[in-house]
Amino acid sequence: MNRKGGIFSQEPIKEYISHSDPLAVKQIEKVLSVYLKEAGSRPIVVVCIGTDRSTGDSLGPLVGMKLAAKQLTRFHVYGTLADPVHAVNLNEKLENIHLEHQNPFMIAIDACLGRTKSVGSFQIGKGPLKPGAGVQKSLPEVGHVHINGIVNVSGFMEYFVLQNTRLNLVMSMANVLAEGLSHLEKSAGWQQRHVTPIQRLTGRM
Repeated sequence: MNRKGGIFSQEPIKEYISHSDPLAVKQIEKVLSVYLKEAGSRPIVVVCIGTDRSTGDSLGPLVGMKLAAKQLTRFHVYGTLADPVHAVNLNEKLENIHLEHQNPFMIAIDACLGRTKSVGSFQIGKGPLKPGAGVQKSLPEVGHVHINGIVNVSGFMEYFVLQNTRLNLVMSMANVLAEGLSHLEKSAGWQQRHVTPIQRLTGRM
């Protein structure tokens, strides 16, 4: 679980999409397709962070499990219920990802707490997320693009709040996000454009 930026945060502008919006799957696909154009020919890795030991924090592994079941061919998925990516093993998992994939473009997914009106929404933005910040843990930043799933309200006894988040909400959000990513993976809306060998080596597009 990570912490959202405050009212006066200098973070880049982010897109908010409610999981209950009938067009949520299409909106997720549309927003992410813009960011994926920057990936070039780099391998795309989806890192689903969280643990099933906490209801609210299980969003990432649930999404990962659903994506793995779809047997995607263009996205490499890390973090499932059976093999989660969490605070204890995050550094090791990131090392493995970089060993397996040359200069990967990473989409990071994690649960977070936020304002009451934002609960049930996805916050999508450019740049990494900071897993563990919401529960005062120092962990490496992850992702070139991040997706925060706002599963409950922040502000007081946040670890307890995360533990007592409704599973129905988390499952519903996981279903929508997994569908959005699955549609994106199959979409022609983003095309990995041709890059030169120099660009491929340096990661500069």
